Amino acid sequence: MPPETLADPFLSLRLKMVESQIAARGVKDLRVLNALAEVPRHEFVPEVYRIQAYEDHPLPIGQEQTISQPFIVALMIAALQISSADNVLEVGTGSGYQTAILAKLANHVYSVERHGELANSARLLLDRLGHRNVTVDTGDGSQGLLEHAPYDVVVVSAAAQQIPKALVDELKDGGRMVIPIGPAGVQQLQLIHKTRGRVNVQTLDNCRFVPLISG
Repeated sequence: MPPETLADPFLSLRLKMVESQIAARGVKDLRVLNALAEVPRHEFVPEVYRIQAYEDHPLPIGQEQTISQPFIVALMIAALQISSADNVLEVGTGSGYQTAILAKLANHVYSVERHGELANSARLLLDRLGHRNVTVDTGDGSQGLLEHAPYDVVVVSAAAQQIPKALVDELKDGGRMVIPIGPAGVQQLQLIHKTRGRVNVQTLDNCRFVPLISG
């Protein structure tokens, strides 16, 4: 058995996930594919679900929240074309899986999570896995994180009824945002470019996310 398999028994499943679920479905950005191949998704799900960690569907993580389907995570991140100089706001830390992938691509990731228990566990796990360019805060993600704004990129992992003005305001001119928009079961993943204060919206795909709660 190869040494890398002994060190990470999920490695072959992770590489298969990247090849068959993500690259085969059109995500070609090598930096994104490499990050997905490196981040151990099984670490970010409860023990009972680890055997399913590399399957193509979301999984429960507690607090009535989920870790997103791997393809949707890849699609969202690839659409943003993140550079190593970018500062990213992530709305909805969850278990920290997407945060870890963003951390491999960006200069710094500022992540905000409504549920304190999830924020705390994600912070500890990200630190244990060596992600030092991440700041996890607890708060109302629909209002963003003004103290670190403006951001080059905003990633929203919960569905809003409409694009939150606060998040657009915290986005740099020339910045990009991905956000699911719509009610439960009828959502569209939208890519937003901000140019001279105006937003251009492109629909990427249909999707299903937990709701973005404000207030």
